Amino acid sequence: MAEQTQSGFVSHLIELRNRLMKALLTILLFFIALVYFANDIYSFVAAPLVAHLPSTATMIATDVTAPFFAPFKLTLFVALFASIPLILHQIWGFIAPGLYQHEKRMLMPILASSIILFYGGIAFCYFIVLPIILGFFTSAGPEMMTLAPDISSYLSFALKLFFAFGVAFEIPVAIMLLCWSGATTTQSLKEKRPYIVVGVFVVAMFLTPPDVLSQSLLALPMLVLFEIGLILATFYTAKPEQHESKE
Repeated sequence: MAEQTQSGFVSHLIELRNRLMKALLTILLFFIALVYFANDIYSFVAAPLVAHLPSTATMIATDVTAPFFAPFKLTLFVALFASIPLILHQIWGFIAPGLYQHEKRMLMPILASSIILFYGGIAFCYFIVLPIILGFFTSAGPEMMTLAPDISSYLSFALKLFFAFGVAFEIPVAIMLLCWSGATTTQSLKEKRPYIVVGVFVVAMFLTPPDVLSQSLLALPMLVLFEIGLILATFYTAKPEQHESKE
């Protein structure tokens, strides 16, 4: 019996290793396919900033290696973001055999929604938040100032915002999982709404640059998503365990 348990544990470790290798290989393949377009990808990401620069201003590189490493780093992150659906597929393939059929039916929509919401958060940041923030910052300085943003600094700024909004848009998924697992209920969350509102602004303060505009542009969508999560969570309330066999 002990030998069978040990053999099962080892087989799970081997499967986990294989799936991790497939996930890393996916990222590598995406990176190889995209690295040729690294400069074009950076130009696309920098477009919201360039659109607000004066006609005589340009972006600069304060480090001699930055013109190479900044697009290279961005391409790696793009490859990671593009690989997320396939990475989650590997995760699902690892945990699905241990789930009941009704659990699979409940979790599959959540898994798909998490991918859509993550990309939706990044798109919201790029098309709406960045133009507003950059338009404000580039017009707020004194007239005698010459604006020349560093490409590495802007990349760090943009990636931080992309990640913050991508994660923040997962709030409905988090709420549904908490309610489905029985860790909390929609009624309990509604009663704690005032504390959650304060907590959302505190989280936004840590996830965004230190300015009120960025924090508000993240906190307000988070509050809207929280309310959406409460509505959707009514379909994912904890129920008595159903006696179904695992497949």
